[in-house]
Formats: sequence, C-alpha cells, structure tokens
Amino acid sequence: MSALIYRETGQFKSSYAADQAIFPILQDRIGIALILLIAWVLLPLFGSEYFLRAIMTPFLILSLGAIGLNLLLGYCGQISLGTGAFMAVGAYAAYNLSVRLPGLPLIVDFLLAGGCAALVGMFFGIPSLRIKGLYLAVATLAAQFFVDWLVSRVAWITNDTPSGSVSAPPMTVLGWTVDSDVDRYLFCLAFACFFAWIAKNLVRSRIGRSWMAIRDMDIAAEIIGIRPMAAKLSAFAVSSFIAGVAGALWAFVHLGAWEPLAFGIQMSFNLLFMCIIGGLGSILGAFLGAAFITLTPIFLNQAPRLFGIALSIDVLAHLEAMVFGGLIIFFLIVEPHGLARLWTVAKEKLRRWPFPY
Repeated sequence: MSALIYRETGQFKSSYAADQAIFPILQDRIGIALILLIAWVLLPLFGSEYFLRAIMTPFLILSLGAIGLNLLLGYCGQISLGTGAFMAVGAYAAYNLSVRLPGLPLIVDFLLAGGCAALVGMFFGIPSLRIKGLYLAVATLAAQFFVDWLVSRVAWITNDTPSGSVSAPPMTVLGWTVDSDVDRYLFCLAFACFFAWIAKNLVRSRIGRSWMAIRDMDIAAEIIGIRPMAAKLSAFAVSSFIAGVAGALWAFVHLGAWEPLAFGIQMSFNLLFMCIIGGLGSILGAFLGAAFITLTPIFLNQAPRLFGIALSIDVLAHLEAMVFGGLIIFFLIVEPHGLARLWTVAKEKLRRWPFPY
C-alpha cells in the first residue's frame, strides 16, 4: 500500500504555469523540500567537521562542475575533455581578480571568473562548428594541455610566485567571513542550489530546446531554423561559465592553496565519468554521478577495515582502483543511461503500481 502514496490522481492543474512547473507532482515537491531541509538545516547542525569538509563540500563543487559539463554533453551532444581546463581558468581568474582588484566582492570575483572561463570555452568550442564526436573530443583535449602549459609557464597568472603554487585570500561575503567548515559548506551549497535551478530552467527554455535539437540531429535542427553556431557556442559558453565558477570554488573553498596539477586531465575525466554514470541529459544525474565518484572510493578505502581485513596501503590503492573501475563497468552495463534513469524507472513503477510495465 505504500506505493499508493506516489500518485498523480486528483492533482489537477488550472494554469499553464502549474502544468509547466519543475516539480508538478506534490510528492516531488515534498521530497525536494525535505532534501533542502536536511541540506540547509540538519547537516550544518549535526554534521561533523570532517563530513562537511572532506565529503559534502567537494561533492557540491563537483556536482556543479558536472552540471556544467552535462549541459554541453548531455543536452547539446558536444563531447568535451577540457572541463578541467575551464575550471582552472575560473580558479586563476578569481585569484587574479581578488589579488589585483581587492575591492571587488568575492561573489563578483567568482562570476567574472566564470565569464573568463566562458570566453575561453567559446574559443575552444569553435571547432564544434565543423567537427564532432571523437574529433571534437581531441580538439577540447587541446584546451586542457594548453591551459596546463599556460598557467605553468606564464608567471603573471600565478602573481610571480616561484613555485607556481598560489593561496586563496580570506573569503568575506557581505561582512560574513567564510572560514569554518560549516560556512564553507553553506557557501558551496548556495552556489550549487542556485546554478542547479538556473540549469533546470535553462534546459526547459527555447535555448535548451535548441541544444537538444542539435544533439538529436543538427542538420534537421538547421532546416527548421535553429542556428547551429549560436546553439553550440552558447552551450560551450554556459557550460564553461558554470565550470569556471566550480573551479573558483574548488580552489578557494576546498583547496585553499593549489598548483596547476589540481586541474589536470584527471579532473576532466572524473567530471566526464560523473555525467556518464549519473545520466546524460539530467540535472539529477550530475548530483548522482558526483556522489558515486566521491563516496565510492571512500567506502572502498574503509571497507576492509570494517570487515577486519588488514591490507597494506599499496594493495588497498590497487584494490580500490580495480573495484571502482569494475563498478563503473557494471553500472554502465546494467543501465547505460545512468543512475538518474534508474530513479526515473523506479518512479514510473510507483506511479503505475500494481500494473508496472
């Protein structure tokens, strides 16, 4: 009988706005409200400092980066292996803005840093007008190598530091000093919620529909009046903007001090895995994929101790990589459309119970 709780029966819409709501079903709105209550109230009050600092903060930032990549890859169909580079642009742009223009508010620094990343993303997205698929992946991979080389060789970007490592200045927002673990978590949570809301509304708009038309068949989309150049470059711009903000958060809030290797190619691959495992073309999938990539290695690292198995650090590291890779392959075989699809199927079965099909 518990499955009868999740039903649309009797929930009538009396306006177009109600029919086009992000969460048209009452149960979904209640579920989201409970999740936000837990995230905004219960976790800051009862979560440990380690949990907020080492798990929730990087999870939120990586979710934000995955949302940016998913807009480009899942909704527009443009594969990118340079998201780590766009995050690096955001991080170093925010650092230079805060150092060279100390009077700017921190949030303005982050938004301008996202704008710098958007310009770089549009520049490296120009090849998408002529190439696609693996060729485009190689072209965006060039962005990763170029940005890695640039921040390592141009001393001005790192404010002439000899080692190339830079440290984030103290963070203050409207008189609020963001220094404790709870403050950093809430700061990242605000950005994640805001951009998730923006992205969800964006993909339901005219520009989002143009992205999906380009993804499904670009020639047909051009025939019906959609301009491929505007659609593709706007997707690169929005994706890189969100990735740039995520990079600024990763550098300032999570790392505090960083070097160019912090945004290497491994970061781009991790974000790509998050989108694929979580589900392409899904905002929820970005969060699910980030949770999988963030929590699974921690669980695999602690699992032998929980069962009383003593393993050396080397064996544990190799075992973690093997099991983690096997889990990725397993999930892709069981559900190629990602974890978000599993959640969608579960909801559909609840809505149609006792006659699921």
